[in-house]
Amino acid sequence: MKRVDFEVAGTGQGMKTEVASDKHTIVIDEPPAMGGNDEGQDPLTNLLASLAGCENVIAHMVADEMDFNLDKIDFKVSGYIDLRGLQGEEGVKPYFQEVTVKAAVHTDESDERIDELQRKTDARCPVYTTLEAAGIPLQTAWTKA
Repeated sequence: MKRVDFEVAGTGQGMKTEVASDKHTIVIDEPPAMGGNDEGQDPLTNLLASLAGCENVIAHMVADEMDFNLDKIDFKVSGYIDLRGLQGEEGVKPYFQEVTVKAAVHTDESDERIDELQRKTDARCPVYTTLEAAGIPLQTAWTKA
């Protein structure tokens, strides 16, 4: 096993959390409607951002292995929740009901090769596969930009 460890340290005050890892810091906060000051992305939006970032990294790794001509990928990632779950209503999931990933792939490759890149990327992306293992429905569409 080639083990890689990840760790963050955070301090929370009110709805705001400042999280650091090595030399990077992010601020996670809620909008005023949720009791925060909107000083950073909310946790769920941050998770979607992590999905886009992870898919991008893995796609570029896979593209190199496939000898796939990949310039860049534009991602639009969205999800929705049922607020009743966050509010503690029994039987309602407090996590995403569904997540959608739309990717516009800047390439001169064929649609078939884009489909192959997507399949291999989704299968190897730790964030994507974590959401998948949690049973969250994932709708994905990768198309040529």
